[in-house]
Amino acid sequence: MLTIESLTAELGEYLDKDQVSQVKNAYLFAKEAHTGQKRKSGEEYITHPLAVSAILAKMHMDHQCLMAALLHDVIEDTGVPKHTIAVEFGEDVADLVDGVSKLKSMFQSRAEAQAENFQKMTLAMAKDIRVILVKIADRLHNMRTLGHLSGEKRRRIAKETLEIYAPIANRLGMNSIRVEFEELGFKAMYPLRSSMIEKAVRKARGNRKEVVNKVLASIEACMIREKITAKVFGREKHLYSIYDKMRSKRKSFNEIMDVYAFRIVVDSVDMCYRVLGQIHNLYKPVAGRFKDYIAIPKANGYQSLHTTLFGLHGIPIEIQIRTPDMEMVANNGIAGHWLYKSNDTSSSGSHERAREWMKDLLELQQSAGNSLEFIENVKIDLFPDEVYVFSPMGKIYDLAQGATPVDFAYAIHTDIGNTCVACRIDRRLAPLSTNLESGQTVEIVTAPGAQPNPAWLSFVITGKARSSIRNALKNQQRNESIVLGKRLLTRMLSVEKATLEEIDPDQIASVLDERNFACLDDLLEAIGLGNQMAYVITRALLANRENTNPQKLHQQPLAIMGTEGFVVTYAKCCKPIPGDPVIGHISAGKGIVIHTEGCRNMTDLREKPEETMSVRWSANVEQDFSVELRIELEHERGLIAILASAITNADANIERINMVERDAQLSTVNIVLSVHDRIHLARVMKRLRTMRSIIKLTRIRS
Repeated sequence: MLTIESLTAELGEYLDKDQVSQVKNAYLFAKEAHTGQKRKSGEEYITHPLAVSAILAKMHMDHQCLMAALLHDVIEDTGVPKHTIAVEFGEDVADLVDGVSKLKSMFQSRAEAQAENFQKMTLAMAKDIRVILVKIADRLHNMRTLGHLSGEKRRRIAKETLEIYAPIANRLGMNSIRVEFEELGFKAMYPLRSSMIEKAVRKARGNRKEVVNKVLASIEACMIREKITAKVFGREKHLYSIYDKMRSKRKSFNEIMDVYAFRIVVDSVDMCYRVLGQIHNLYKPVAGRFKDYIAIPKANGYQSLHTTLFGLHGIPIEIQIRTPDMEMVANNGIAGHWLYKSNDTSSSGSHERAREWMKDLLELQQSAGNSLEFIENVKIDLFPDEVYVFSPMGKIYDLAQGATPVDFAYAIHTDIGNTCVACRIDRRLAPLSTNLESGQTVEIVTAPGAQPNPAWLSFVITGKARSSIRNALKNQQRNESIVLGKRLLTRMLSVEKATLEEIDPDQIASVLDERNFACLDDLLEAIGLGNQMAYVITRALLANRENTNPQKLHQQPLAIMGTEGFVVTYAKCCKPIPGDPVIGHISAGKGIVIHTEGCRNMTDLREKPEETMSVRWSANVEQDFSVELRIELEHERGLIAILASAITNADANIERINMVERDAQLSTVNIVLSVHDRIHLARVMKRLRTMRSIIKLTRIRS
């Protein structure tokens, strides 16, 4: 049984006496604070923090981390304030304990509470990465003692562990803990599937033993022959890994178990490559299955050479070759060479990558709309598979499998992503939606004033890119809403020969207070989005003035310039273009939707003056508009090419074209064009009417 004496004896092997004494004092403080509290198993509560501390001791963590592990539930479960812990054990330990503690607030749902807790922990992790190590050890002991909980709670905790904590352990390179998380989580989530695969593995192990021993003997004989000192191990696939591959790759159990895996540990990096050569001489390598994670480590700092071979009788063999240091990092990751053991400021590769990830998490947290969006982005970001691409200067970036140049742009810097307009892959222009492959060189082309395209959200896959795009679009929409709201309000005030600047600030404050707005910009945004009516606000602002004319205010037309962005949209039903008589529909949350005056969808709305507004086209409209034509024509060879040529010659672009054969002689073509205005459209239609095969040409208005 684990006791504080057995723990301090273990700590004495790598900590000095004063540090061990501080850990013991933390234990006594925690034991007293938790007096009377029991776990579900009936044990004294202190057994849990003691076990968490023992897990961290096996990683040789520093004394402050161990003290925080012993005290990690004190703030949350005993009411001892953070200030008391700071006085007793120092600010660093108090910050660690506070970072691991959960929020006490009430939330709308358990999912939101968990997301808020993880968000809080992320902020603490950014300051001190030991927070996540304490949390991982805490979760590991809870997973080991799941048996005492109800079935529903067991499954919920197991699901959260598989979705969040196992990928985080993997991201931090803590392979041993990741494997244990997955095994315990799998057993709790799917007990029947777990036991069936376990029985099948036990049965297969007996059949495999002879093959494993033969391959092991041949590799060891090769090492002795070449006078190479090496340790060779057979690697067993764990149950969750087998289940996951069966499910994701749609392979049978036998197909997965047919692959034999071995690990070779040698004393230097040079020797790793020498062993690789000897192994490739011993067995034939499988083309395209060699990966050099020593030259280009994984995002979590993992390093090793991976190769797949055709072994005895063509049996596939997977080999990993690494040094003892790489082995330690592969199992313990960031905890394998802990920074806090000394005052050395130089970080290892694993730490640098972990800190980069923490920095990215912090950016995600700051730009996410809420905690649930944040947790969704974090899950997206915990992809196990990566591609490695180069910047033009030769810097390596690791991205999730399926990442695009837009993901790459945001990985460099948020500003690069936001102003990205094009990209070159291996010096050739390529679409921004291209899936990147390892080894490619990617160059991002930016333009001042450029803004993210909402369409990017359909193909970006990294959490940072998705969150940054959403955040930029949110800000863009707010800015455009404020500008439009100010235009609408100014226009209404001008009818009454007033300006916003002339209105008494106390009257503005009164209107803001009455409608629960914090500032004038919030009110202008609401007007621009259609959530507040400009003429209603004008009447409120001019409440003290006599002879205001509500009808006159409501009928004053707004000039549409085409540069309003998200807050002015053009109806897809009637496709209005400059020159058409138009009317505005005020749609809450969207702003103003422009329809043609004769649009059938506006028939009912005309009777609701509060939902419509008078609009007109500005003299200088600065964009192209979609318009749909229906063309009835006789069959002719190369018909579509002739139509396209005529439209292009009239300086119009084809957006979409659809052709339906009515009979052997006649066809109907529906074509969507982009034009500047009605004059431009008339020019296009005039050119089309010169074609002999066209029988009828009409514009579809609704």
